[in-house]
Amino acid sequence: MLCIKILDENGRTLAVSRGEKEVNLVSTREYREGDMIQIESSEKPGYLWLQLDDALGKSLVYFVEDMQYKIPFGKGRINLSPKVFSGNKHLISVKTAKNFEIKAYRNLAMNVNDHHGNKSCFPHASANVETRGEAVFAAKNAIDGVTANQSHGEWPYVSWGINRNPDAQMKLDFGREVEVDRLIVYIRADFPHDNWWKRICVSFSDGENMELSLKKTAEAQEFTFEKKRISWLKISHMIPSDEPSPFPALSQIEVYGYDD
Repeated sequence: MLCIKILDENGRTLAVSRGEKEVNLVSTREYREGDMIQIESSEKPGYLWLQLDDALGKSLVYFVEDMQYKIPFGKGRINLSPKVFSGNKHLISVKTAKNFEIKAYRNLAMNVNDHHGNKSCFPHASANVETRGEAVFAAKNAIDGVTANQSHGEWPYVSWGINRNPDAQMKLDFGREVEVDRLIVYIRADFPHDNWWKRICVSFSDGENMELSLKKTAEAQEFTFEKKRISWLKISHMIPSDEPSPFPALSQIEVYGYDD
């Protein structure tokens, strides 16, 4: 059984919809501060196609516990399209993923539904630093599927910003073991405002470290390797170029492989 609820700031149910394998909830009310979307599933863990807003899009997530997503307002939403959660008509959708969708070779890093404190649906991105704590520089921006990277400051040019911290690290948690063999990296490329990393270190949960040599480009940078089974990876030890800008940033990371 799947269930979608919209709750107000006091936890009162404003709208609800239920279904066995697929459920849609259409709301004709403008969101207000404190409103939350609650997603429930009787079969956990499991794989779901999750769409919290029709303008946000959907992604295939590994769902481990019922989730609450607080609707962002103000500065908390500048990393999202202005169409997301706006107006008075919203479509929230949840559908049980089919086995062939789960088993396909795909980008296992993408989750448009990720948010700070997310412990419900994976993948999840987190970091030890995000520039000024601003949403537009949050780690989750690096797995939202948006690869526009030739500017900065607001959607769609969002990124993970490291606040000039040489010890910055980002962790990408898959929530289960997966098999991967390919990374694709998009650095933010708002040159000359931006700097870029010559090298970064990717550490895997299996104990292996991999050093990636990057180029000054807005294009995708692809790296392949022998298949490995991991549950998370970390990005760290990022060495900037000698260019004067102090602002390197990561626009997107994609991790390709298979689910169990």
